[in-house]
Amino acid sequence: MPNRSPKRPQDANSGSRDSAASRRVALVGFGTVGRAVAKILCERTDGALRLTHIYNRNIARKKQLWIPSDVTWTEDFDTILTSGVDIVIELIGGLAPAEDFVRSALQAGKSVVTANKQLIARHGPELLQLASAYGCQLEFGASVAGGVPVLPALRTGLSGDRLHGIAGILNGTCNYILSRLESDRIPFSEALEEAQARGYAEADASEDLDGGDARAKLSILALAGLQARISPADVRARTIRTIDAVDFDYAAELGCTIRQISRADLKGTTLFAEVGPSLVPASSPFGRVQRNLNLVLTSGEYSGDMAFLGAGAGGDPTAVAVVSDLMFVAESLSAGPRQHRTLQLASPQISCDFETPWYLRFWVKDQPGIIASLAAILSSHQLNIDAVLQKPGFDKSALPFVITLEPCRDSHLHPAIQQMTAQPFALRPVVSLPILR
Repeated sequence: MPNRSPKRPQDANSGSRDSAASRRVALVGFGTVGRAVAKILCERTDGALRLTHIYNRNIARKKQLWIPSDVTWTEDFDTILTSGVDIVIELIGGLAPAEDFVRSALQAGKSVVTANKQLIARHGPELLQLASAYGCQLEFGASVAGGVPVLPALRTGLSGDRLHGIAGILNGTCNYILSRLESDRIPFSEALEEAQARGYAEADASEDLDGGDARAKLSILALAGLQARISPADVRARTIRTIDAVDFDYAAELGCTIRQISRADLKGTTLFAEVGPSLVPASSPFGRVQRNLNLVLTSGEYSGDMAFLGAGAGGDPTAVAVVSDLMFVAESLSAGPRQHRTLQLASPQISCDFETPWYLRFWVKDQPGIIASLAAILSSHQLNIDAVLQKPGFDKSALPFVITLEPCRDSHLHPAIQQMTAQPFALRPVVSLPILR
């Protein structure tokens, strides 16, 4: 989007704001994304959408001269509820007061467009049902991979298929950090500081690094694509903080690299789901995704595998997704009242007990018999070694090496890892990463 103040619609097309066909739109939140959405709406001249209200705290500091003079700025959400607004755009984020605002808008018969991933991840099913009950719509295409139209595709373009699997790189911060470790073998702390300096990571990046952000997005993808009701808290999230530059050296020996992968695989009444760093083939779609891009892969019974790649965040890409949802809602409203439908969602059992090959990285004080000791532990748990990798050039007082395992279940591996980490020669906890082929 050009870095300029948009033309006022009345200057470009004086009749557009008074069109009888215009859908009146209220914007709740005037931050980075909200401002970008307002620019798009103010530059439109087709008259289909008319921005009439902007809600924000401290509006005196937020007001912009390029916003048309007939737009109402308010710090009172009730002003929007009692107005003739057709569609409310919620961009304040978080759960409070966003949840109350969205519920109130739907109960007032106003359709809602939101980019709020935490709200949809935790309350999406009930809010969709509420929208249906009041004859309006709830759209949330910008809540996951904002610049990538994956959610609209799942809810419309692929709705005729029966999807059984979704996997993705859903967090640009993690992908940026891991890409930097891969390309320059810099320390994790340096890559994180660089991501923060570039604005890709918050000062407290825990939600990104420890998987909270990605598992909320995975819950939304499961809702839209698998028609499964899952809570983010039920999805295991593993941190990327344990990944070291040396892990990329060993991953390369295996023809792989490391990415934070979110995956959900529906098998019968069980949904296998987790978020965490994983080894992926360097030549695979996941292995080729660099920096802060997002990638989502879907697997369907009829359509096979589909890929969606693009910028997952940022004001302009997310704003485009919001306005696209807005246009979809406006067109649907023009088609007439919606009939109430009961939302049909499965409530599967959630499990992280995937069966995969595994990468185990050890950091030890070298001494005779280490491999024999570890092999004995693995054997006692009926786990089979596939390979042992040890690169030269490390100090014997702090030596990294890797064991890869043949496919086994997570639940079988976990007790063995605890036992191996407790060995007297272990300097750090064992790092275990699934190998996804």
